[in-house]
Amino acid sequence: MIEFEKIDKEYHVGDQRVKALHNVSFHIKPGNLTIILGPSGSGKSTLLNILGGMDRPIHGKVRFDKSLVSDLNDHELTNYRRDKIGFVFQFYNLIPSLTALENVAIAAQLSGNGQHAKEYLQQVGLTKRLNNFPNQMSGGEMQRVSIARALSKKPKLLLCDGPTGALDSKTSMKIMKILQEISKSTETAVVMVTHNPKFEDYADRVIRLKDGQIERIYDNQNPAVVEED
Repeated sequence: MIEFEKIDKEYHVGDQRVKALHNVSFHIKPGNLTIILGPSGSGKSTLLNILGGMDRPIHGKVRFDKSLVSDLNDHELTNYRRDKIGFVFQFYNLIPSLTALENVAIAAQLSGNGQHAKEYLQQVGLTKRLNNFPNQMSGGEMQRVSIARALSKKPKLLLCDGPTGALDSKTSMKIMKILQEISKSTETAVVMVTHNPKFEDYADRVIRLKDGQIERIYDNQNPAVVEED
């Protein structure tokens, strides 16, 4: 269980203070797909950065199971990111000189899991792309490599920051299907940040942000299943 309790975050821009998050509270369950939805500037990425241990709140508490993440020092936060968190970004961040398999294997080896790199690519449907370089793959395929790389760490929390933002609608739904299947078949909590409301129906929980505050939180008792095209 991941919990946000009365989280505040602000930044200083010149002489001005900008409130990115104010009094934000929610929880995320393992094995659930949570969508964080809101327009640009609503605080989505700031929230994700705090969840992932890449930023700290100025007030409030973040709990991950029995650990108080908001009180960890820098070294402990590094271990938290390494041991608990998988990241998927909008623009893939693959190493261009390495094949799909090599990109995943490097991350897997850091977790003592290198021998299973091929299995993670199979999980995202890339059995035939193991030896392809990023410039030989489509955007959707590169994003699937990115997801496989994140999964190779066996994360308890998979954070996806706009993973479909650079993809067409058909490919976006393929990525959505993979994320939904991950949340259903493992105990990994999957959190996806987006400004696209069409993904709401597929989530177990939707957190709507506006101007750095929770506008609404609601649960889907029967989330729609992404169908095969």
